[in-house]
Amino acid sequence: MQKILVTGCAGFIGSHLTERLLSENYIVVGVDNFDPFYCRKTKERNLAGFINHPNFTFHEIDLCNEELVNNLLKDHYDCIVHLAAKAGVRPSIEDPQSYIDTNISATRTLLDLMKNSGTNKMVFSSSSSIYGNLKDTPWKETLDVSQPISPYAFSKKACELLNHTYHHLYNLDIINVRFFTVFGPRQRPDLAINKFTRLLYQNKPIPMFGDGSTARDYTFIQDIVSGIIKSIEYLKKNNKVFENINLGNKTPVKLLDLIHEIANITGKQLKIDQLPMQPGDVSNTCADISKAEKLIGYHPETSLKGGLEAFNNWYLQTEKE
Repeated sequence: MQKILVTGCAGFIGSHLTERLLSENYIVVGVDNFDPFYCRKTKERNLAGFINHPNFTFHEIDLCNEELVNNLLKDHYDCIVHLAAKAGVRPSIEDPQSYIDTNISATRTLLDLMKNSGTNKMVFSSSSSIYGNLKDTPWKETLDVSQPISPYAFSKKACELLNHTYHHLYNLDIINVRFFTVFGPRQRPDLAINKFTRLLYQNKPIPMFGDGSTARDYTFIQDIVSGIIKSIEYLKKNNKVFENINLGNKTPVKLLDLIHEIANITGKQLKIDQLPMQPGDVSNTCADISKAEKLIGYHPETSLKGGLEAFNNWYLQTEKE
């Protein structure tokens, strides 16, 4: 059985990935620091389904604590999936230094762990935010992404560059997977679909930044998890790898259309509070996934409506208890 280290395993994407890996008979070592960006109770609930699994080991560690990382995580892993990061575009504008520390410095600590332990395979979670406001859509991995428009986006691009440096110097095999607006059960409470659903059930107005014409490439969580696992499998079979790949759904949805779709699924009356666009927000995101399709066999299968229905069912079962 392969042994995988998953950082951020108590988060939205990390908990789904860990569940899938365990169901496919991987041995998983999970790491999370329960960053207070959202409440610990939510993350503990994410862990609940597998915390006692015989093939799962959990460490509560801040990856910026290099001594703890080197003491507790010094085993050899077949692959590291580095999902842990400080999230959020708007909060990064208010506190850029914490994003430099938590995202860039922690990634460097992990890369040095790999260099010193003999682990040489990593899947790194990057973000569509690194494309900034590029007008050439759909976004291909070959585009110039040297103009990020938020500290969060900068931190992700900096990590990609750092990963390449260690790939070059120490022959580490790395795939940077650029996620496009991931949604589904357990989505972070600050993200649009979770927030809009909650407000509708509370009979409160939905804040809409701009005129509703901005668009996002919404990608269902299980499609993202499949892309990560296919990346792990690709790294297992190949050496001398350094790749950037988009994991998206290639079908952007306008914000206003998303809001109406959520209202239809919840059956609640819709009230919209229109507000100005926010600093750091991008106008549109759209993934060209042809490279992911060809390289790792990535094929997203879940429609927006199907994914929103799955999220709504989860919300009714958990968030309203």
